[in-house]
Amino acid sequence: MQALFIGQTYIDVVFLTDHMPTGDEKHVATDYAVSFGGNAVTAAFCCAKLGIVPDLIATAANDWLGRMFQDMCAKYAISLHARKVNQSSLSFIMPKDGKRAIVRCRDDEHIHPFPILNLGGCRALHIDGHQPDAAIHYAKVCREAGILTSLDGGGLRTNTHELLEFIDVAIVAERLCEQMDLTPEKMLDYLKSRGCKIGGVTMGEKGLLWYNETGAVEIMPAMPIPRERVIDTNGAGDVFHGAYVYSYLAHPGKSWREHFDFARAASTFKIQRLGNEAGLPTLVDIAKVRHEFEVKA
Repeated sequence: MQALFIGQTYIDVVFLTDHMPTGDEKHVATDYAVSFGGNAVTAAFCCAKLGIVPDLIATAANDWLGRMFQDMCAKYAISLHARKVNQSSLSFIMPKDGKRAIVRCRDDEHIHPFPILNLGGCRALHIDGHQPDAAIHYAKVCREAGILTSLDGGGLRTNTHELLEFIDVAIVAERLCEQMDLTPEKMLDYLKSRGCKIGGVTMGEKGLLWYNETGAVEIMPAMPIPRERVIDTNGAGDVFHGAYVYSYLAHPGKSWREHFDFARAASTFKIQRLGNEAGLPTLVDIAKVRHEFEVKA
């Protein structure tokens, strides 16, 4: 095992439409995609697509959507350590004008305890706060073992404050800032106070506000992609996380600025494609994006 990801599984149904019907009205969407979903889950698939296949602790149900998800993991050679739930979770996502409206149907009532895995050879843990018992257990174990711990702070969860004590790299969304009534700058101060070595706030088209290994705050602008090329921003943050974990594993000697620069190109690729699977980049795809926008390695 080179890396372990822990999260909540969704099957994402993403559709493009210029109108949302109500009542007895019907309307035909212009395009759609069905793929895996969930923050850490999508990040795991991104890491696998780039060339380092992680293990994944994720929810799974014994229904047709659950079997679909197992087939997806098999396609990418991801070792799935399933945590059983009664029903698969679904997300219905409507991207429009650089934003996305989401309706979720979630089952996070775990039937069994989380699996205890052999972490021999593991060099990175990435979690999103779902499965809070598993997240805190593995964050503590990995921190004690000197394994990098990474958190996708997409939103405030019951154990966020406690969890951050064991996180090396915490990259959170503006949504978390809003939920905690903090500015992005104050969020960085908060992450520093919890002991996170690297911290940042993703701000969409405004880029990434983060602090580096020395604690110095930097801004990494978003790539200047034309608005008309932005199709689906859903999953862009997840791809960002999966890409920087890959970069850390593949090039441990590089700086975090270089890891995030690589991840920025990965997420730029994603937003130009509909659905999470179509938006997973290869190394060649990332090189093309960086070349197009003249971003130096």
